[in-house]
Parts: sequence; C-alpha cells; structure tokens
Amino acid sequence: MRVVFLQIAVACLTAFLRYLEVTQVLTTSSRPKPWYRQAVAVIPKNLPLKGFGTTLYIGVFFAAYFYLLKNPAYPITVMPFTWLDRLIGFQPLAMPLYISLWVYVSVPPALLATRRELYAYAQAMTATCVAALTIFYFWPTAVPPGDIDWALYPGVGFLKSMDASGNAFPSLHVATAVFSGVWLHHLLRRFGGPQWVLMLNWMWCIGIIYSTLATRQHVAVDMWGGLVLGALAASLSLRRRMQTEVVGAVRLPII
Repeated sequence: MRVVFLQIAVACLTAFLRYLEVTQVLTTSSRPKPWYRQAVAVIPKNLPLKGFGTTLYIGVFFAAYFYLLKNPAYPITVMPFTWLDRLIGFQPLAMPLYISLWVYVSVPPALLATRRELYAYAQAMTATCVAALTIFYFWPTAVPPGDIDWALYPGVGFLKSMDASGNAFPSLHVATAVFSGVWLHHLLRRFGGPQWVLMLNWMWCIGIIYSTLATRQHVAVDMWGGLVLGALAASLSLRRRMQTEVVGAVRLPII
C-alpha cells in the first residue's frame, strides 16, 4: 500500500514538474524579444544585397551629383545669407557630424528584413534624390562665398575642394538625413526600442542638419528646402508602406 502511494506521489510530482517546464517555455516564447536582439537578427538578412546595393547606390548618386556640379546647364543663383546663418557661426569641429551622414543613411536599410522592403525603400530614396537632382539641373544654385581662410582648416578645406559650393538648394545632405531619421524612428518603434534610442536617433539627425550650416556647406534656405523634401518623401513612403501592410493583413472570408 505504501509502495502504491509512493508511486502515485512520484507520478504527481513528475507531472507537476513537467507542467512547470511547459508553462515556462510557453511564457518565454510568448514574451517578445528585446529590441536590440530583433535588430541584430534582421541585419544579416539579405546582407549581400544590402552591402552591394548601398555601395552601388551611393556610387551612382555621386556620379550624377558631381556631373551636375561640374556642368551646370543654366546660370547659377547664389543663395542668400540669413539671420540664422549669422546666428550659427562657422564650426570646424562639426566636420565629423557632416561626414557621419554616410553611416547614418546606411542604418535604415540594414534594419529591413525582406527584399520587398529593401526595394520599396530604395525606390523612395531614389525619388528623393531624383527630385533634388532635377532642381539642381534646372535651377543651379551655390552657397555664397564665406570670409574664411580655408587653409587654416585643412579638413574643411579638403571637403570644399571635393564638394564645391554648388548644388545648394535643396540640401540633399539634410533631405537624406531627415528621410533616414523618419524611417529609422519607424523601424526602432517597430522593434519596441526604448525612448532613449529614439532620442539618440533624432539627436544624430539634428546634429547632421546643424553640421551643414556650421561647416558652411549650406545656408539656412538650403536647409529648409532639404528638410521639407526629406520629411515629405519619408511620410509619403511610410504611408504607402503602412497601407500595404494593412491590405496584406486583411484576408477575405472563404465562401
């Protein structure tokens, strides 16, 4: 009798332990992964396409950009210097922020999971760049010459020698930074990123925008034009993306 009772007790204890294991597994599997693990898991997906595509895209963009810069089709308009430009003085230490754009614009496509998402993102970014390049062709603009001895600032001077003061309005530097910032905000929120990560994203974006004025690569009018272009392009592309996701989530009833 005691043996039977002991066997029943062992069986009940074993069943209870299995129940606890199953409950723990279900709880763990239903709990969402931390945002950084989701981001890290997405980056390797379609990595060759991301790496090669981003490099090729930047190369083609620079070819078109510098061609229009060196071969203006119409007389060049010098953009005005405003109170905001006088308020933000020349700051050579902003140079790293200016260059960091090329890292910043690579982050959103790295966080896209599927080829469809990558192609849609590339199309939206292409539309943004084509819009600006079209303006550069029909209305060439330039930044007013600054009363600065660039020989005293070799880093910024080298930038000036490579990227002359043309193709000013709208600032594509600002437009692509804002476009990337809006998309990166959307993706980080989708991963469930904390508030400090979202703030860090916008601090980086604002730093890049500031650097365009602080390095005297652009004036405030160019900055506002790029801000409008980037925000408009990003909002339209994200609206289309969300509409596609909603339509894809709807399933018609089977009759």
